[in-house]
Amino acid sequence: MRPPPPATAAWRPGDDPGHRQFVRIAEDRPLILEAGGRLSEVDIAYETWGTLSPERDNAVLICHAWTGDSHIVGPGGRGHPSPGWWEEIVGPGRAIDTESWFVVGVNVLGGCQGSTGPASPSLEDGRPYGSRFPTVTIRDMVRVQAALTNHLGIDTWASVIGGSMGGMQALEWVVMYPKRVRSIIPIASCMASSPQQIAWGALGRQAIMQDPCWRGGDYHDAPPGEGPHRGLALARQIAQVTFRSDAVFEERFGRQTLDGEEAFGQHDRYQVESYLDHHGDKLVRRFDAGSYVTLAKAMDLHDIARGRGGIAPALRRVQVPVLTLGITSDLLYPIRQQREMAAALRSVGVPVEHVELDSPHGHDAFLIEEDRVGEALVKFLSEVRERDDS
Repeated sequence: MRPPPPATAAWRPGDDPGHRQFVRIAEDRPLILEAGGRLSEVDIAYETWGTLSPERDNAVLICHAWTGDSHIVGPGGRGHPSPGWWEEIVGPGRAIDTESWFVVGVNVLGGCQGSTGPASPSLEDGRPYGSRFPTVTIRDMVRVQAALTNHLGIDTWASVIGGSMGGMQALEWVVMYPKRVRSIIPIASCMASSPQQIAWGALGRQAIMQDPCWRGGDYHDAPPGEGPHRGLALARQIAQVTFRSDAVFEERFGRQTLDGEEAFGQHDRYQVESYLDHHGDKLVRRFDAGSYVTLAKAMDLHDIARGRGGIAPALRRVQVPVLTLGITSDLLYPIRQQREMAAALRSVGVPVEHVELDSPHGHDAFLIEEDRVGEALVKFLSEVRERDDS
């Protein structure tokens, strides 16, 4: 029998850092957040692969999705709860070839794998922030990444790349810092979260906050088995349904039960239920419920037009090539959103390449269809390099 899950699976100071590196910002003055909160002494966890060129012009930033982190490449264990999430895309000879590109992965502000988030000790009393952690937005995440960019001595990123929530960061990067980015690749993402996307996120947050062990967000010091792991597991199960397509569920599970018999009993279970259980249990052993809630809200708040007079004025700041990549079977971020993004960028004169991945795997196809995603990335990044060299 597996041991009970910890109250939080967040990385904490004193844990094995693995391949993480750290930089601290907001030491001399607090970081003022978009929603009005503030944080002092913000830690950023990041990892790098490849070598930065003498001209410092070969740097690529890869932004992670909701429950990702900075560990894009490498084995699990020794400080990392799971293997790299884009192993087949990044590395020597891969689509993002680390023999020529210097790749940086950053754990977002509000995350739980080394960057300051709800599980981190507060400067005030050394206890986890918990319920005191302020609202963060995608723009706050990007501002923190810009501070890391300064620390690394990188003037411009050759490209900023990300899927889902990572695509939101890529889009904000090119709007907030147009002179510090030479291209972006938002994958399976959007210009603003839709009402349905907000609804899915709200269900996940409510699943966590209705767990009696949530304790208003102040659960981090609870013993194993007494954190909000049931709520977090349910939130993940809800999300997992949106990450895949009906066709994949039908092909993989059909109406098969666990014991092969008809599921007439109240407690008889279908195979798809066991699959959801697996993903729920897997997440509670590598993530933090507070970060899940925090990042869900950040995605809800994502709107490239907010405070900028509309979509067109925001996108007029974009001065570099963009590759938009969508997935035809994506339930969570429907292909229409990437088409709309490409059309909006073209309408203000931005050079756009738009690729549609015809895959049955739904939203998660950008993590599964490595060869086909990689093919699009190689072509676009080659064009970026040719443009830089001309």
